[in-house]
Amino acid sequence: MLEFANPWFFVLLPLPVFVYFLAPPQTLSGAVLVVPEGIERRMLSGGAGGQNPLRHIDMLTPICIWFLLVIALAGPRVVAPQQALPMSGRDLILALDLSGSMVRDDFALDGQTATRLEVVKAVSADFARARAGDRVGLVVFGSDAFVAAAPSFDTDAVARKIEDMVIGISGRATNIGDGIGIALKRLEASDADTKVIILLSDGANNAGAAMPRDVAALAADMGVRIHTIALGPIALEEAPDQRGVVDVRTLDAIAKISGGQMFRVRTTDDLRAAASELDALEPTARAGLSAQTYRAFWIWPALLAGLLGIGLGVRSKE
Repeated sequence: MLEFANPWFFVLLPLPVFVYFLAPPQTLSGAVLVVPEGIERRMLSGGAGGQNPLRHIDMLTPICIWFLLVIALAGPRVVAPQQALPMSGRDLILALDLSGSMVRDDFALDGQTATRLEVVKAVSADFARARAGDRVGLVVFGSDAFVAAAPSFDTDAVARKIEDMVIGISGRATNIGDGIGIALKRLEASDADTKVIILLSDGANNAGAAMPRDVAALAADMGVRIHTIALGPIALEEAPDQRGVVDVRTLDAIAKISGGQMFRVRTTDDLRAAASELDALEPTARAGLSAQTYRAFWIWPALLAGLLGIGLGVRSKE
């Protein structure tokens, strides 16, 4: 539907008429009427007797130019209702373990042997893309922790960040405490109604000064819920002397202290099932408010007015 962004500009339409009748007449210092050479030739060639067939067009052209310019100023546009991005009021941060043990190839993906990191990247990227309505961020941790992507509604950009992650960018140890701490620091200034951290680790905390349980208690005080994913076929309790085993007890304690839930993941299917359960626990918004976008058409009357002005100028020089 056509409408005008600034319809009050139409009050300018009669302005040339007011100027014509109300402006004081121009007084010339001499007795000679000074006109452009082209107009003088047309007057002398029969314009006064009405013989020039283009005389009326020359008179109407300035009126058309003014009319088109006023339309352009009024801003003609078409309103196109669109569905806005739904907003859940939730900030969700994925905290992913990038320690050295993530290179173990004890998982399967699409029927092929895959490393833990390959599986995590595939499932986590899909999970992030599906979180329309959430502000999603990414924290990665190994020996150190850092924010790889600040919380954003651009979930596809966060998913691409996940897909670009490689082992070694944050060290090869497992610093769960700092991973949670960095995520909490990012959420501290958030005004979201709900704040959630999803922590995925395949090992045991062996770096950093912050104890995971203590940081989980801080999260509970801040109103941040932590869901944990314990990734790996073997738990620390089952083989305390074996390398690359996951500390299920600590991850379970982190979840319980903060009001979240722990998911035990031994296979790729388990990880996909955990992602589905998390979608149910933290549902995304399914409908948004109606938004309006506009397609502006002011350029067309402005362009036509410019072309008419050029044509009028060319004729005046003939």
